[in-house]
Amino acid sequence: MTSSLPISRLLTDRAVRAAHDWLGPGDIGDELARIAWSVLIEPGDGIAGELIARLGARAALEAVGDADRMGADEARAALDRWRPRWDSALVIAAIDEARRRSLRLVTPDAPGWPAGFDDLGPHAPVALWVRGDAQTLSAASVAVVGARAATPYGEHVATEMSGELAAGGLTIVSGAAYGIDGAAHRAALRAGGTTVAFVAGGADRIYPSGHAHLLQEIAARGAVVAECPPGTTPTKWRFLARNRLIAAAAHGTVVVEAGGRSGSINTAGHAASLGRPLGAVPGPVTSSTSSGCHRLLREYDATCVTGAADVREMLGSPQEPQPLSYDSPDATRVGDALSRRPRTVDELARRSGLAPDDVTAVLGLMSLDGRAEARADGWVGTA
Repeated sequence: MTSSLPISRLLTDRAVRAAHDWLGPGDIGDELARIAWSVLIEPGDGIAGELIARLGARAALEAVGDADRMGADEARAALDRWRPRWDSALVIAAIDEARRRSLRLVTPDAPGWPAGFDDLGPHAPVALWVRGDAQTLSAASVAVVGARAATPYGEHVATEMSGELAAGGLTIVSGAAYGIDGAAHRAALRAGGTTVAFVAGGADRIYPSGHAHLLQEIAARGAVVAECPPGTTPTKWRFLARNRLIAAAAHGTVVVEAGGRSGSINTAGHAASLGRPLGAVPGPVTSSTSSGCHRLLREYDATCVTGAADVREMLGSPQEPQPLSYDSPDATRVGDALSRRPRTVDELARRSGLAPDDVTAVLGLMSLDGRAEARADGWVGTA
């Protein structure tokens, strides 16, 4: 038995009253326990996740410090991490701030919880703190992510693609960062669609500061989502942990631009490990900002994405195949010989250097796709 941390010191009467003031009357035992866990742990804590899955959120708190229920080694390591935050004042502060900021708490049993989080196993979030409409979290969606230091090419692709997908009913999921993320969110909003931002700190934090207005718009038309309680500062680790939520919540992920060490590659890795469809937009071979995308295409079997139609097909909505704009050499030669003035087959044969029978065969194919037309005095080009 390790030194226990009594639950009575964490979930005090004052914490219960604060939770009722925010969540309303009724049984809030599970919600309050998950609020406490959200305060205690860092994102993706596997020991906490396994304990909650086995015992339930409330009983898991009661079991903290019990070596027989946790496992001696796990208990010792967990207690070292959790003891500094085993403080009811931190729980109350998170609840009070959530109430002031009009945040919503979403738990695994609540409407809006993304079903894809089940694939994260013990590393799934214990709860979500949401600013906006929680129902948007369970809508059909695609993650569009990429470099903060995006090029005009990358932002153009992200804007065109995200706008068209959002207009077609897909929710655009991203991380609210500068560059590709911001372009994707803004395009979805301009298209009248829905977008969701998963953030690395608290849902009440404005980060980055230059996206204060954008985050406000996202919350009004979609949702700003965090697994950390209000007031939490974004850190490098929390950004990396946040990426697993983007990959798990969305039905597929598209990386528009990414360097070799970009955080977007981390998101892509989570998507691949979860079995989600993964796409990457190719860029200039000389661009370091696209080197990560090229690696995904080359080494990780990512789908080559050039627009919204490719994304829909990647997600399982096949598009009508488009004919390739490729002509045989004979068709090119006959096309060069055609003009707006009618020409006979023999004249076209002389001009193209082909046999008359070959010219006739090519003209038949060209007439089917509207590039040549037969008239009484010969053939004319219509393309």
